[in-house]
Amino acid sequence: MTYFCAMIIHNTTYVVPNGDARDFVIWVHQVLLPRATASEDVLRGRLSRILSHKENDSECFSVQLEAESTAHLHRWVAGQGRTLNDEMLRLFEGRVAGFGTLLEVIDGE
Repeated sequence: MTYFCAMIIHNTTYVVPNGDARDFVIWVHQVLLPRATASEDVLRGRLSRILSHKENDSECFSVQLEAESTAHLHRWVAGQGRTLNDEMLRLFEGRVAGFGTLLEVIDGE
């Protein structure tokens, strides 16, 4: 099978306390995604709720940012991504935790 790399995705999974979930979703839609997609490095972004990890006291979300290459994503994460992460940590006073995963979308023929 031959693989063709179609896209690189930076996925960040966030755990957000229930009391902050609404504000977190608003912040992602009004701040993070518009700033990320305004960059030359990020083509698209989306926010999803993770249904398979539901806890009583928190919600889990996935933010996916698509780029043409790992170089584009690295440049964005090292610059604007770091700034936005710092802003999020200040805004939510450290109550939101996240971890990132780098994904490569492949098409098989």
